[in-house]
Amino acid sequence: MESTIFGYIRKYSWRQQITVLVMTLASLPFFYASLELPKLIINDALSDIEGPRALFGFEMEQLRFLFVLCGLFLLLVLVNGGFKYVINVYKGILGERMLRRLRYELYSRVLRFPLPHFRKISQGELVQMINAEVEPLGGFIGDAYSLPAYQGGMLLTILAFMFIQDPIMGLAAIFLYPLQVYIIPKLQRQVNLLGKARVKQVRRIAERIGETAQGVRDIRANDASKYERARFTHELGIIFHIRFDIYRKKFFIKFLNNFLAQLGPFFFYMIGGYLVIQGDLTIGALVAVIAAHEKLSAPWKELLTYYQFMSDARIKYDQVVSQFDPSGIKDPELQDGGLDPDLKLDRELRLSNLVVLNDDDEPIIKSASGRYDLPQKIAITGPSGSGKEELVQLIAGLLEPDRGRVTFNDHAIADINEATLSKNIGYVGNPVQIMAGTIEENLLFALKNNPVIDRVVEHQLNISHKDVAIEASKAGNSTQDPFDVWVDYAALGIADPDIRRHRFVEVLKMVNFDQDVYTMGLKSPLKGEKHETLRGRILALRGSMLSQLHDDPALAKLVEPFEPEAYNINATVAENLLFGTPVGDVFDEDNLHAHDYVITTLRETGLLDEMRAVGFKLAQTMVELFADLPPDHEYFSQFSFISAEDLPEFKSIVARTDVNQLDQLNDAQRQQLLSLPFKLIVNRHRLGLIDEPIQAKLVKARQYFRDHLPPELVASIDFFEPSVYNEAASIIDNILFGKIVHGQAQAQEKMLAKINAMLLENGLDDDIVEVGLESECGVSGARLSPVQRQKLGWARVLMKRPQILILHDPGGPMDNRDQEAVRDAILASDDIPTVIWALQQDDWAAHFDYEIKMQDGQIIAQGPVEKTE
Repeated sequence: MESTIFGYIRKYSWRQQITVLVMTLASLPFFYASLELPKLIINDALSDIEGPRALFGFEMEQLRFLFVLCGLFLLLVLVNGGFKYVINVYKGILGERMLRRLRYELYSRVLRFPLPHFRKISQGELVQMINAEVEPLGGFIGDAYSLPAYQGGMLLTILAFMFIQDPIMGLAAIFLYPLQVYIIPKLQRQVNLLGKARVKQVRRIAERIGETAQGVRDIRANDASKYERARFTHELGIIFHIRFDIYRKKFFIKFLNNFLAQLGPFFFYMIGGYLVIQGDLTIGALVAVIAAHEKLSAPWKELLTYYQFMSDARIKYDQVVSQFDPSGIKDPELQDGGLDPDLKLDRELRLSNLVVLNDDDEPIIKSASGRYDLPQKIAITGPSGSGKEELVQLIAGLLEPDRGRVTFNDHAIADINEATLSKNIGYVGNPVQIMAGTIEENLLFALKNNPVIDRVVEHQLNISHKDVAIEASKAGNSTQDPFDVWVDYAALGIADPDIRRHRFVEVLKMVNFDQDVYTMGLKSPLKGEKHETLRGRILALRGSMLSQLHDDPALAKLVEPFEPEAYNINATVAENLLFGTPVGDVFDEDNLHAHDYVITTLRETGLLDEMRAVGFKLAQTMVELFADLPPDHEYFSQFSFISAEDLPEFKSIVARTDVNQLDQLNDAQRQQLLSLPFKLIVNRHRLGLIDEPIQAKLVKARQYFRDHLPPELVASIDFFEPSVYNEAASIIDNILFGKIVHGQAQAQEKMLAKINAMLLENGLDDDIVEVGLESECGVSGARLSPVQRQKLGWARVLMKRPQILILHDPGGPMDNRDQEAVRDAILASDDIPTVIWALQQDDWAAHFDYEIKMQDGQIIAQGPVEKTE
C-alpha cells in the first residue's frame, strides 16, 4: 500500500481529482461576478445619475437596468449553486469509490496475512479498522484537493475583490490571518496527538468487546462479570478523558477563530467609514466589501476545518497501513494466479532444514528435514507442543518457515499459487471455520474457486448487472459476481443431479454426518418449485400413514390426526384455533393474545371472556403450584405458561381480584391473562380448564378465523388440509398430519422409527438428506454443535477429493468411536492417495505406512511403520 494517504489518492484518483480542480477553477469567475454585481446595483442602478445606463454595450433606462442586474444576480446564484451541486456530488462519488477500494484492499490483505499475525491482532481491531476507522477517509479523499482548491480559490477571489475596491480594506481583511496561521497549527498538533491516542484506545475497547463476546461462557462460569465490567470501565474512562481533552482544545480553537473573525468587521466599519467620509471610497464599494468579508469567513473556516480533517485522516491512514502491512504478507499473485494443471504434487515431499520461530525468536521447529515418497499414509506423532501442528501447516503451505523450505516434486511450496495448492492439498484443523450459509454451500466452499456460469441476478437496489460490474471495476473491486455458478460440476464428474446427490451422501457418510443432515431434513419445510415432486411423494406417505393408523390399533394409540371438525387434545389451544402453521411471526403463539384479529375472532365466537377466565384460573393454579419452588425447578419447564420472572406479576393479579371481576383489571392485565391459555395442551397438562364445551367453541372459532381472515393476513398462515401439502410445516409433521399422543411410552421414538422405515422403503432417505443440505448453519456455524461443525469441515475438504490430505486434530470434539470410524474411512478411500496426519493418539500410527516422531520442535525418529499381524 502507499505510505501516505496523499500518495494513495494520487495513485488511484488523479484523473478524477484533476476533473474536480477544473470544475473548481471554472466556477471562480462566476463567483467573482456575484461579488461585483451588488456594487453595480448600489452605485449605478440606485444612484442619482441621470440618463440611460449601459451594460455590455446596450443602453437602458434605470428601472430596466436594475431589473437586468438583479436578474443576472439571481442567474449567478443559480450558476454558483449548480457548480457547488455538481462538484459536491462528484466529490461524494469519488470519496465513496475510493473508500470502497480501500476497504476492499484491506480485506484482501487480511486474506493474505501470515497466520502468526492473527495472534497479534484481534478480530475486533480488524472490524474496527476496516469499518469505522476508514469511514472518514472516504469524505477526506473526495475533499483532498478539491476543497482547498475551491475554498482557497473563493478566499483569494474575495481578497482580490477587496484589494481592487481599496488596498487598505484588503489589508484590514488579512491583518489577523498570520496570527491564526501561526497559533492554530500549534494547537491542532496537540489535538492530533490526542486523536492518535483516541484511535488506539478505541481499538483496545473493540478488542475487549470481541474478547468478551467470545469468552462470555467462561466469564459467567467463573463469576468474572464484575471484574470484566471493572476492566471495561477503566478502558471507557481512558477514552473519556482523552475526548475531554480533545473537546477543550478543539473548542478553544473554534473560540479563537470566531473571536479573530469578528475583529474584521470592527476594522471595516472604522476604516471603511473613515474612507467613505473622506470621499476615498463609495458606499457601494464599502457595502460590497462588507458583504464579501462575510463570505470570507466561510472559506477560511472550511480551510481550517480541512486542516484538522487532513491531520486526523493522516493519522488514521498511517495507523491502518501499519497494521495491514505485516512482514511475510502473501504475494497477491500467489492468491490471484490461476490453476496450473501440469504441476503435480504426487511423487515426493522434501523438508529441507525447516526452522520456525515464535514472536520471541525462539525456535518452534528446529532444522526439520526429511524426504518422503508419495503416495503413502504418513503419521506425525509427538506430545502437545512438539511442533507437529506447525509442521503440517508448513507442508500445507499455510505457514512460511523462517528458514528452509518445503518442496513437492522439486517445486518449492512457497512458489506455488493458492489455486494449484488447493486443488492438490486439503487441510483440516481444529476447530474448523464454518461460513454463514447452508450446509450445501459449506460443502461446496472448497470448490468455489472461479465462476463457471454467468447467472444474472437482479441487484437488491435494482441496479443492472452491467452497472454493478462497471462500478466495482472503477473502485478496484472484484468484478466477479457471487451469484454466478462457482462450482464446475462437470469437471468434478458430478454434473448430473443424481450423481451429485450421491456424492454428497457418500461424503457425509464418510464423516458420520449423514444422520445429522437427515434429521435436519425431516425437520425442514419443503418450499419452492424444485421440491414439487418430493412434496407429492410425502403427501402420498401421509395417506399411507393415515391408513395404517386406521388399520392398526396399536399404532393409532400413538398419534391423534388433525381433523377439521374435531378438537385435537394433544395440540395446543393455539394450534387448534389456527388449524395451520404460522408463516412468520404474525400468528406466532406468543403474539396471539395481542393480535387484533385473534381477539376479534374470540369475541365474535363468545370465547373472549371464557379464555380470559381460563387464563385467570391457570394463573391461580400456577401461583399455588410455584409458590415455594426455586426458579430452576423442573415444573417451570413442564408448565411453561409462566416464567419465574413473570410469576410475581401474575401473583399480584390473582391477589387483587377473582374470576368474576376480571373487568376491573386494566387492558394490559387482561391481555396478560389471555396469553396463558394458548399454550395449554389438554392431554399433557390435564388441568381440566379446556373442557369439552370450550373445545367445541374453539372448533367453531377455527372456522370463523379461516372464513373471515383479511386478505392481507392470508399469507401469514398455511392451513391444515388433509389432501394438501403444508409448505410451512416440516416433512415429519406433513407425514404425521397430527400430534403424537402424550403419555404413551416411547411414542416419539416409535413414530420416528416408523417414518424412517417408510422413507427408506420408498427410497426417499437420500431426498431427505438433500433437503437437510439446505439447512442454515448460522454465522460461523452457530446453529450447529461443535461436533457437527467439525464433521462439516471434514466433509467440505473431502468433497474436492484432494491428492494430499493434511490433518491436525481433525476429530476435535468428536467422540472416539466417531473419530475411529472417520479415520478408517479416510485411510481406506481410494480417492485420497496421500494422508499426512498429526495424531493426537500415538497408537493410531499403526494404521499408517510411515511415522515421523517429533519432540521439542525436532524430528527425533522417522521411518516405515512395522505392521503387526
